Amino acid sequence: MIKKSRSLAKAFSWRIFASCITVIVVWSVTGDLKMGSTVGVVDFALKLIAYYGHERIWANVKWGRGEQNPQVHLDAS
Repeated sequence: MIKKSRSLAKAFSWRIFASCITVIVVWSVTGDLKMGSTVGVVDFALKLIAYYGHERIWANVKWGRGEQNPQVHLDAS
């Protein structure tokens, strides 16, 4: 099972990267850094929540993971 803290860390790191791209795109299109920053902050918050939820759903989907082989431990005593 994938830990919730891992999903949150992944969501947070991705949102930093992706929101920086959003700021640059909006700033480039509008020429307004304040507008780009505002859109970037809103984008970061909304999509962080959405990505985390998406990640948690997929953490529970077994499809595509392959077979899980339980480890057998033999007691030597």
